[in-house]
Amino acid sequence: MQHAAVPPPAAHVSKIDLSDTQKGTTQRYWVHLVNNKLGFPMRVPVMVARGAYDGPVLGLTAAIHGNELNGIPVIQRCFEELDPTTLHGTVVGVLAVNVPGLLLEQRAFNDGADLNRIAPGDPKGTGAQVYMYRFVHRILQNFELHIDLHTASFGRVNTHYVRADMKNEKTARMARLQSPEIIVHNPPSDKTLRGAAAEFGIHSVTVECRDPLRFQGGVIEHALDGIQNVMVDEGMVPEGAVSCPITDTVLCSSSAWTYTDEGGFLWVFPTSGKRVKKGDKVAEVRTVFGEVTRTYHAPDDAIVVGKSHNPLNQTGSRIIHYGFEPQAIPCITDDEPGASSARFLA
Repeated sequence: MQHAAVPPPAAHVSKIDLSDTQKGTTQRYWVHLVNNKLGFPMRVPVMVARGAYDGPVLGLTAAIHGNELNGIPVIQRCFEELDPTTLHGTVVGVLAVNVPGLLLEQRAFNDGADLNRIAPGDPKGTGAQVYMYRFVHRILQNFELHIDLHTASFGRVNTHYVRADMKNEKTARMARLQSPEIIVHNPPSDKTLRGAAAEFGIHSVTVECRDPLRFQGGVIEHALDGIQNVMVDEGMVPEGAVSCPITDTVLCSSSAWTYTDEGGFLWVFPTSGKRVKKGDKVAEVRTVFGEVTRTYHAPDDAIVVGKSHNPLNQTGSRIIHYGFEPQAIPCITDDEPGASSARFLA
């Protein structure tokens, strides 16, 4: 039996400096951000493939929410297939942004904060704020392009969809290169990691890879295709062509969740990805005795981007994530030369 070559041990560092990785090689790092209550370091696992040739820096991040796992094997597979000796540019893969949350199998950081709502953090703030600040300044700032890999959270399911500023030509093109089921136009004017990246001039998109706390082979392969499409489009790899596993992505001008106003057992009827008409019955709430106490209807013509599948519903629980003004747009390979990817919302 042949055994795979054992890679060198990961280096322990306090920040990512791309010059620490020799050209034409891949290196693994444990990046120290903060200490735990016993004074031991909390470290983030990072891989860097530095190409033999100059080119852009593409950053990949996964598990900023600790229960969102599909992005981890996407990054692993990406690095398995990379050849740094022929690569133009650098790929940085952060396998788990929220290490404390991942170890606890929970969405939030270990102090209860949502890391994707406090970026770029605060060097003098709470534990989560300091962790986020150091992540942004010690790792994220190296990127020029960024793909942030997510899934739905507990009790919810997602389509394979992308959030991006579709009025920005670069991010619109990156979003379409993912060939997702749905793209939601969403300018990065918030406290997300994508928003922090945009503040530093980094072109960033968020890719939602279906469901939490599991590995789902189909969407892992599909997300990997999207990353490879970006590398092909940017000239980072010497061979390959852009592929479109989905030929008609649906673009939405905006999106929003709806919420219950009555507790009980929740039934949500349409499947993820289904189009609904204004007024369609989409959900109902029943008491423990089976009596219907509330029914819910689609507020407008829309597509179901994601939905709750947890029947246990306290008043104020999520029902459906709607994408509004859905329109089918063609695969990017069907564009005429020089066509703008941002033209659909112009």
